[in-house]
Amino acid sequence: MLQGRLFSYGDTQRYRLGVNHHQIPVNAPRCPFHNYHRDGAMRVDGNSGNGVTYEPNSFGVFQEQPDFSEPPLSLEGAAAHWDHREDSDYFSQPRRLFELLGEDEHQRMFQRIANDMRDIPEFIQQRQIGLFSEVHPDYGAGVAAALQALKHGE
Repeated sequence: MLQGRLFSYGDTQRYRLGVNHHQIPVNAPRCPFHNYHRDGAMRVDGNSGNGVTYEPNSFGVFQEQPDFSEPPLSLEGAAAHWDHREDSDYFSQPRRLFELLGEDEHQRMFQRIANDMRDIPEFIQQRQIGLFSEVHPDYGAGVAAALQALKHGE
């Protein structure tokens, strides 16, 4: 019985303090570290500001560092990280979906996407419109036209 309780006491305290218990000043490391963790209970360090927390990004932060990846494990053959980016067919499935939609659905989709993209930097808008154009030329043109209409309508 005692062994079972010993196991649960630490979990109980971590639950009570919240997921960010390591940021409470008495628990915080003396040397700062940077990671993608944001939000949650007991956040006491400013929540990492408004910086991006994803990679790849257009702002040069949180870039992948392959030198620090784990070495392959030797099993019966070499086991290493699988690179999901080897398959470069990112556009055929969304193209088929786009071609299934009707014209009224296209217009609603263009308007919704443009509303969401209106406040992002121009160079990212252009990059995203290029990706939409690779899915289907009408897709990129429709989103670009909706963005222009929003800019001129404001």
